[in-house]
Amino acid sequence: MSKLVPVADPFAGPESPLAFAVSERDRSTLAMVAGAVERKQVLLAYQPVMQATDPTKIAFHEGLIRILDQSGRIIPARDFIDAIENRELGRAVDCLALEFGLLALRENPGLRLSINMSARSIGYPLWVKTLDAGLGRDATVGERLILEITESSAMLVPEIVVAFMEDAQRRGVSFALDDFGAGYTAFRYFKDFYFDILKIDGQFIRGIHADIDNQVLTRAMIAIAQHFDMFTVAESVETAQDAQFLIDAGIDCLQGYFFGAPTIRPEWQRPANRRRA
Repeated sequence: MSKLVPVADPFAGPESPLAFAVSERDRSTLAMVAGAVERKQVLLAYQPVMQATDPTKIAFHEGLIRILDQSGRIIPARDFIDAIENRELGRAVDCLALEFGLLALRENPGLRLSINMSARSIGYPLWVKTLDAGLGRDATVGERLILEITESSAMLVPEIVVAFMEDAQRRGVSFALDDFGAGYTAFRYFKDFYFDILKIDGQFIRGIHADIDNQVLTRAMIAIAQHFDMFTVAESVETAQDAQFLIDAGIDCLQGYFFGAPTIRPEWQRPANRRRA
């Protein structure tokens, strides 16, 4: 009987075509982001977060980072954030997002804005300097700034995150736990974190009006937030049916394309509104 010889999988291993393609894609992404950061071709797109009690009223906006490639195309964070998250380049992008967000708050006294950050940036000197400078220039900025930390990021260094949050909250800053349900939050930390806002990940929200499992899970997350005195935001609300279910379930705020897509030209930056101001 002939002996069976295992055949190497050409798509597995560090030298596989797939691994090479992924590596080349990441290198290309890093080069694109690094070039945009160097040219300061970075901007924020603003998406409204609506009040559930009156979905025509905006509770706050989220400032979502965007970069421009060399052809001028606007590239959303989902297309590059994974490649830069663990690198210093990710800290540079966090710094620019915070810088632009603080500037928007300073220029628009009626604006309340959330900005995404990584827990890794807490120990990054330039990011901390940017935050301190922004809070020092205008006493009202801290009260209108929300810092969003993803669930997975917060769990990297929970003790450091807790200490940072306590200090920033004394200066008026609020915190949102982003993408809740997508990671592995240790519930024992909930009594220590003191997040002001809990944002429920969109995977539980899309189509929720017809998904009994996600209805149960979302109601449980709302109950957890209420127990810890956190406001709740449902992400990725895309239909009227989903919005109505969430309102009936007791959600505090709603965010998604049903209410408005992220835009780099928010209402307060449009020429007509500038003239009225």
